[in-house]
Amino acid sequence: MRSATLSLPIIDLSSPDRSSTANLIRQACTEHGFFYLVNHGVEKELLQRVFEESRKFFSLPMEDKMKYPRKDHRGYNPLYVEKLDPTSPYRGDSKESFYIGPLGDPATVNLNQWPSNEALTKWRPTMESLYWKVFTAAKETLSLLAMSLNLDDDFFEKIGALSTNNPEAFLRLLRYPGEVEDDEETYGAFAHSDYGMIALLMTDGVPGLQICKERSQQPQVWEDVPHIEGAIIVNIGDMTERWTNCVYRSTLHRVVPTGRERYSVVFFLDPNPDTVVECLKSCCSESSPPRFPPIRSADYFTERFKLTYGSS
Repeated sequence: MRSATLSLPIIDLSSPDRSSTANLIRQACTEHGFFYLVNHGVEKELLQRVFEESRKFFSLPMEDKMKYPRKDHRGYNPLYVEKLDPTSPYRGDSKESFYIGPLGDPATVNLNQWPSNEALTKWRPTMESLYWKVFTAAKETLSLLAMSLNLDDDFFEKIGALSTNNPEAFLRLLRYPGEVEDDEETYGAFAHSDYGMIALLMTDGVPGLQICKERSQQPQVWEDVPHIEGAIIVNIGDMTERWTNCVYRSTLHRVVPTGRERYSVVFFLDPNPDTVVECLKSCCSESSPPRFPPIRSADYFTERFKLTYGSS
């Protein structure tokens, strides 16, 4: 079941009134779990170059793309590899993807796989530029999110969750084919919530993203998230919901086929692997005790990824 197009809050990252902006983020995270980000510092021209380079890679022959198979959450995933709900009878997500891992740590940066095709000479510098631009926007967003929880704006840095030089962040390029198979139910991305802290989504303007604010409601109501030129779509993930004792919601979302090829890129910003995620003091009380036990970030992700990819 689908309803009308959704209207989400718009957060101006350049506003000098950070307190008011933090309050708007709190409202967005309690009511929707999603919001738009404007004046974020990621130039339109850079995004255009990113989508151009993304199209070049995904249009390569399969044998060339498979030279960079996903390993250590970096590299290429072909169609139908991901199955976000292992209990579902459907084949898998109708999307291709390419992961780029953290760029700031000399010990792990070489795990990244960089396409070396002659047509992709600008690929790596373009993606590296986007990575750091979006990180700057994500860092400021997390600072405001901390303020929205009555915490210091540098809270996530002080507890060691956020490293400025080497953020635990992944950039993911996505292509959804325009054609779909008619003989079975198909999704570009099956209904899911994200695992980590926050995700910043940039698209080429082709529709398809929907959210369901009440996952237990039957039948589920799905609302279209419209594209706003120049805006980044931000959503919080399960880890932030866990941190806030479900005060902030990690909202169910999916991508449905529209008959048009769709490109997007998403930036996942997550805590340092050794960060212990436990209920924030501002989000619990005697009448609302912590719902989840403390857990180390790396252990949490290990379990979640096993469900999606199996033991690989």
